[in-house]
Amino acid sequence: MNDLFLRACRRERVARPPIWLMRQAGRSLPEYREVRSRVDFSTLYRTPDLAAQVTLQPVDRLGVDAAILFSDILVPAEALGLKVAFKPGPILENPVRTASDIEQLRVTEPEESVPFVFEALEILRRELADRVPLIGFAGAPCTLAAYLVEGSGSRNFEQFKRLLIGEPAVAHRLLEKITAITEKYLAAQIRAGAQAVQLFDTWAGLLDRTCFREFALRYANRVLEFLRPHGVPLIYFALNATHLLEDIASCTADVIGVDWRLSLVEASERLDHKFVLQGNLDPCVLLAPADEIERRVAAIVDLGRRLPGHVFNLGHGVLPQTSVEHLELLVGAVKRLG
Repeated sequence: MNDLFLRACRRERVARPPIWLMRQAGRSLPEYREVRSRVDFSTLYRTPDLAAQVTLQPVDRLGVDAAILFSDILVPAEALGLKVAFKPGPILENPVRTASDIEQLRVTEPEESVPFVFEALEILRRELADRVPLIGFAGAPCTLAAYLVEGSGSRNFEQFKRLLIGEPAVAHRLLEKITAITEKYLAAQIRAGAQAVQLFDTWAGLLDRTCFREFALRYANRVLEFLRPHGVPLIYFALNATHLLEDIASCTADVIGVDWRLSLVEASERLDHKFVLQGNLDPCVLLAPADEIERRVAAIVDLGRRLPGHVFNLGHGVLPQTSVEHLELLVGAVKRLG
């Protein structure tokens, strides 16, 4: 078994940094585009055989050190009884904006309400046969709440921030329900075979430090603490969050994802050197010439040697226009330079 990723997450000595990529299964791979030519996005992640197939593609093609389940962070919204469509971005039929809306949400058992997720994980553990570890994931409660209130993606999430600022008690009630379903959802993923889990707090960076502590970190930590007894590595990633690092230092994750806006060494200092760091190549670097990619990779690998532990990743997801050749170059460079 290639267990570099799991050992690095646990601060064990490793010969080189492991590498996996956010959105490594996706539009940059021709194998993925072929599958998507036959089915829409919702059908893809809701069909266990197909979700497993595209999850495996970057493992086979790129040689990454971990697989991450192909799914979407809005799946728990379905487990709460909401209807989600993709046109192409996520659209909720009925946004959740009032106390009455929140009372209608049902905290179900995810194995019953969204069984396709766990069927895909079980297939993947069989197909991977321990070649590399399998990562499960969910949106952090704050980020899922942002989508539920706004009803779709947004630049500023005005409706969501209005709720936090103007009706904090209602916001907390919503976050309580989302936290409950997220705990159940990720625990079920671990039972189905996930060997690590990541919480994506994509929209936490929209908040100031006071709101972040009250509405984001508080609930992310509850999820992480709930999962701690399951014994798998726990990763927390907040995008655009350099102003929040001193607060993230109180996070209960094992690994903190860092975007490209700050060096790994400075991020580690501001996090009190308490965590393994994951990151942090700017995804746009992969659009540059090969020699520049190699130079940037070498710099990050070197910085990673100064950390308590390092998992190489991008600072956000792979861009659709990224060439497969540059993805292969990236993975090869990390393995060779590390």
